[in-house]
Amino acid sequence: MPKLKTNRAAAKRFRKTAKSFKGYAAKRRHNLGHKTRKVKRHARSGGSSLVHESDVGRLVRLLPNHK
Repeated sequence: MPKLKTNRAAAKRFRKTAKSFKGYAAKRRHNLGHKTRKVKRHARSGGSSLVHESDVGRLVRLLPNHK
């Protein structure tokens, strides 16, 4: 059986934690100067957030070697 390949796009966006996967918040990458303080604060949430349980199965298939 061939080796399973990691989806590199997903690997750059998600990290495996003890319970689930962690993904960084949207709207926090660039062009922050014109966004309101409230938008940036709500997107922050400590800099990252856990992925919803319904999406974990998808990430397991995209990131097979992240155990």
